Amino acid sequence: MYLLPENIIDSVTHLKKDILHGKMVSLDVDETLIVLGISALSNPAAKMALENLKYLRDCEVHLTHIPTPGDEAGWRKLMVNLTCDPEYSSKSLFISG
Repeated sequence: MYLLPENIIDSVTHLKKDILHGKMVSLDVDETLIVLGISALSNPAAKMALENLKYLRDCEVHLTHIPTPGDEAGWRKLMVNLTCDPEYSSKSLFISG
């Protein structure tokens, strides 16, 4: 059993790519947290992970690139201390979700 069910990830990816015509189909941190919350309803491991997210508060997180808006929002909600290198995560400066 996966922490995040493949069928939910596939469904969100389908929504982002085929329905909303987004270029970035991978889940960002914010979307991943939502999928984790859904998964916690039926997966004890996901429930445990969800309940322990509070322990990430004030942890140091460093990214080797500038986070996308969805990643930044997710990290901010987790209340971690985020730093990053001044590199974009993509060659495109304009990323549509």
